[in-house]
Amino acid sequence: MLGWMAFEMTGSEFLVALFTSARLAPMVLGPIAGAFADKLNKIHLLMAACGWAAVAISVVAVLAGVGALEYWGLVVAGLAIGMAQSPSQPARGALVAELVPAKELSNANALNALALNMTQVVGPGIGGVMIATLGAPAALWVSTSWYVLSLLMLVPLRKRESPGAPEEHGSMMVLIIDGLKLVGRNRLAVGVLLVTFSANALLWPVYQSFMPIFAEQRLHLDAAGLGAMLMAAGIGGLLGSIAIAALGDFKFKGALFVYGTMVWAALWAVFAFLTDVPMAFVVLCLIGFSSAAFGVLQTTLLLIVTPPVLHGRVMGIQELAIGIMPIATLALGAAAEGIGVALTTFIAAVLLVFVLGLLIMMTPAITKIGRQASGELVETTAVSS
Repeated sequence: MLGWMAFEMTGSEFLVALFTSARLAPMVLGPIAGAFADKLNKIHLLMAACGWAAVAISVVAVLAGVGALEYWGLVVAGLAIGMAQSPSQPARGALVAELVPAKELSNANALNALALNMTQVVGPGIGGVMIATLGAPAALWVSTSWYVLSLLMLVPLRKRESPGAPEEHGSMMVLIIDGLKLVGRNRLAVGVLLVTFSANALLWPVYQSFMPIFAEQRLHLDAAGLGAMLMAAGIGGLLGSIAIAALGDFKFKGALFVYGTMVWAALWAVFAFLTDVPMAFVVLCLIGFSSAAFGVLQTTLLLIVTPPVLHGRVMGIQELAIGIMPIATLALGAAAEGIGVALTTFIAAVLLVFVLGLLIMMTPAITKIGRQASGELVETTAVSS
């Protein structure tokens, strides 16, 4: 929604990428947020994040409603919203591991992704229609209401005790440094993080930043059409998450993660040059379906191969890996200005397939994660470190 507004204001691929970079920039705070998640009550952290996001989007809605919202105001608003969303991710990911047994972790993360994809199915369609019919301010107020609802749903859990990391008595900086060292010695965790880093450097910026450009320039669609595009990808992601949840505690998690991500990249290469609207929607649905292997299992695998005391911090390091996206978005935006979004997306997709193939050759054990019980795998990786 905000990306569409940025493109409507500027008509520039690079300035849309700059807005996206500002919105995603707080991800670099991941290790700090992860240390807080290991040390403090995760529910309280999530409540604070929801409240901040509701306030930030409300301000944007007011400015848009009175006609005072300009591009640079949108950039600042994106940064403020990112300050709420990004630091809450480590707490949310680690909280899942606290609430469910290890053998149900994959299923729980799949259901978590299922809920996220439900919002992507409903939200873009409603947002696109509301922008086209009622204008952007009304759509922004709907977004605000979702954050308020999330905050209200967390209130009953506010007294729940969160174990944190009481045995860690050092400063926050000590927690961060120790977490980086321990994760860095875990070969499987590093491999999973490399996939996360590569996917967010090469292709997630395309989805986060370039979809309004594909909609308008390649497929000649309006805001409602963009909403339908995002809805198609969301439906695919929804179905993919259901499929993974249905598998339960399956034993080929690592293989599905890596090879599923390769298929996802290959589908982006196909989508890049499409101009036929029905075919584009079909491929977007397939892209969403295959993205579930990456979106669900990247968190599941990290939680499997690391001990519980590190879960908040490893989720924070994952957030840092995702945090390459703002820089990558600027680079891809500059490339798109020169050679177009289609060729930029195709090259990025091919590069991701190459990186994943190289990872499989250098760390074949990553495709075998899930064949051991979670506790045994954590012990094995700790010994091998």
